[in-house]
Amino acid sequence: MNPRILDPLDPSILFIDSHAHLEMSDYDHDRDEMIKRALDQGIEKIVTIGIDKKECEQAIELAATYPFIYAALGLHPHNAQRSDNILFDFIKESARHKSVVALGEMGLDFFKNWSPRNDQIRCFHDQLALARELKLPVIIHDRDAHEETLQILREERAWEVGGVIHCFSGDFKMAAACIDMGFFISIPGTITFKNATSLQEVVNKIPLQSILIETDAPFLAPVPFRGKRNEPAYVRYVAEKIAEIKKAPLETVASMTTNNAKKLFKF
Repeated sequence: MNPRILDPLDPSILFIDSHAHLEMSDYDHDRDEMIKRALDQGIEKIVTIGIDKKECEQAIELAATYPFIYAALGLHPHNAQRSDNILFDFIKESARHKSVVALGEMGLDFFKNWSPRNDQIRCFHDQLALARELKLPVIIHDRDAHEETLQILREERAWEVGGVIHCFSGDFKMAAACIDMGFFISIPGTITFKNATSLQEVVNKIPLQSILIETDAPFLAPVPFRGKRNEPAYVRYVAEKIAEIKKAPLETVASMTTNNAKKLFKF
């Protein structure tokens, strides 16, 4: 892959990519170069997200190697049917690492249903309970399961730890309900897509104080990279689109979303 050379930014404009998967094999051939590009584009910190035991271990290793990378540990709903006490013991023990700032991603995916729904629901409950025990915020995956996600968050008193709805795909009503529970709304590269009118409406209506930005790299690359491998350097395109929608300076969006991430993850 030959990423387009990005225009330089004012060095005072800094971003936090609140959700990426830097440990995935997509970066095995150029991980160091990809991380350098992120730094060159003003990415101050990155949260890399484990979705199974192997990737949680790799996320911790990356965080130990790069002081500006932090880890989140969890079991993605696609992997929910493989959850057991041994895995939860591993997550509980690994969460003691100083670079671990959250549990997740966890949640429900009723679009692909790679794990049976009952397993997803059980695993989601278990991880939220563990987050309360460890007093760590949570990173929530929600696809085609909006009402069920809200119900479980309420049942598990998720407001006690707070968190973020990653790659938000709900409507304004759902966003408002999540914000009322003390959650942040994380906006990915899809905000730049022409057909993202619903997400753009949500961004327009909710306050900047409730917004994080993310890449979900290597997935969901923003325009002008749509369809290609995503990477943290591209999170600026998310911020630029939010600034356009909000009619706000890019510096304001960068500063607010950075402060929001620091508040949530306690960097």
